[in-house]
Amino acid sequence: MKKIDIFDSTLRDGSQGEGISYSVQDKLNIVKALDELGVSFIEAGNPGSNPKDMEFFVEAKKLSLTCSKLVAFGSTRRKDLSCAEDANLQSLLSADTEYVCIFGKTWDFQVTDILHATLEENLEMIRDTVAYLKGKGKKVIFDAEHFFTGFSENEDYALKSLGAAVEGGADCLCLCETKGGAMPMQCFNATKTVFEKFGDKTQVGIHTHNDAGLAVANSLLAVEAGATHVQGVLLGFGERTGNANLSTIIADLQLKMGCSCIPEENMKNLTPICKRVAEITNIALDTGMPYVGSSAFAHKAGMHIDAVIKNPFAYEHITPETVGNERVFLMSEVAGRSMIIEKVQKFDKTINKSSPIVQEIVKRVKDLEHEGYQFEGADASFEILVRKTIGKYQPFFNLHYYKTSGEFPRFADGQCAFCQMKIDVDGKAVVSAGEGDGPVNAMDIALRKALETAYPVVSQIHLTDYKVRVLDGKSATASKVRVLIESSDGADKWTTMGVSSDVMEASYIALVDSFEYKLIKDLEKKFAKLL
Repeated sequence: MKKIDIFDSTLRDGSQGEGISYSVQDKLNIVKALDELGVSFIEAGNPGSNPKDMEFFVEAKKLSLTCSKLVAFGSTRRKDLSCAEDANLQSLLSADTEYVCIFGKTWDFQVTDILHATLEENLEMIRDTVAYLKGKGKKVIFDAEHFFTGFSENEDYALKSLGAAVEGGADCLCLCETKGGAMPMQCFNATKTVFEKFGDKTQVGIHTHNDAGLAVANSLLAVEAGATHVQGVLLGFGERTGNANLSTIIADLQLKMGCSCIPEENMKNLTPICKRVAEITNIALDTGMPYVGSSAFAHKAGMHIDAVIKNPFAYEHITPETVGNERVFLMSEVAGRSMIIEKVQKFDKTINKSSPIVQEIVKRVKDLEHEGYQFEGADASFEILVRKTIGKYQPFFNLHYYKTSGEFPRFADGQCAFCQMKIDVDGKAVVSAGEGDGPVNAMDIALRKALETAYPVVSQIHLTDYKVRVLDGKSATASKVRVLIESSDGADKWTTMGVSSDVMEASYIALVDSFEYKLIKDLEKKFAKLL
């Protein structure tokens, strides 16, 4: 089995993505996550570039890593300085890492027009820097910046640049597709040439960007051409359109191409760790991301669902559990009976494909989706709909009325809305009021106050997301809207929805479903303990 060293650059190249900024503690937490996944190298930043990275390397020395090696990043020496005089190289040494990654120019245009050096000066800078760091006991990865552009423009000089790094003692030549525009066969052929020329002297690696949407493909082809070191970012973000997505590359190489990238037993941690890194980064994990996205194994079409229920191999290229993900069946008007049965049997095993109630549920779903509901994003509301249809639902409270009002400008404390509500709880009429930051917040507060005495668990419910979608823009402010509310009790998350031409009514419908879903689940848990 071919061993591939995975080199993660989330903390350096990834941090150059728009809107991404890590604290020192964020970086330490990501290092722990990547080490848990089992990548070979974690490029942790440039200690000479800013105080935050310098502080990080001080704190990182206290970590006990089991799989990963930290790597400090820097550039070749300046053209007018010796290595000993170069402050950046001295900062690199102060990071005290076993491995260092040095980037240098391999495209003649970059040397003459950007660096303003002669071609020979650049070769000396590469050779001297690598040799100097090797002399200090470091293992050196040479990032050949703009290699593929340089190779296409001046192949002879690009290869001479790599030769200078090899002469200095580089442990790895990493070919950087810096502009992100190279085509797959261009990457394959250039990497093959380098491997044939230098593969017996040093390791060959690949570092691609996604400007042409080919970062993953180019990385895989480079491996086919001989590369055994792959650089990228776990979730693919980074400058411009991002870097090679390592979560995809790791799975492709290890599950499809017979390579070993991370310990085999860690593959099931791929999705959870991707979610953790996304959370630390404060971004939403792309639902459509291969292998690890929430939609990676989501099925909607009725024929597909029916086939997957019979045998997942019909439409899934791997089992989702392999990468720590899960299969999802999306509820919609095209889902069909198999989908309905799969959902319903979770709380009523007696219902089968021939049960008359199934057709009733299908019709109800189609009618509601025609009105604007979309149950694929609101499983909790769908479950309540099914319970109502099959007779396994009893309301926990009933509404008499609610009234909302708002004030502008806001009060000094930021409150601007009020809600008065009257509901029946346990046969008693309860009147409550809420004051909040907007009418939905005020309604939420009023409903909680009315329910907390009878149902204390509602205090555990927290609204984590609130979305409004206009369904008919032609009707302007009279348009029908769909409201999605995501809630959590700290352990589980669920999503509910409401549809109406009145945004407050839609919000109330979604809010009630959210509260009742939690109350139903808690009640069932109590019954389960008694049995």
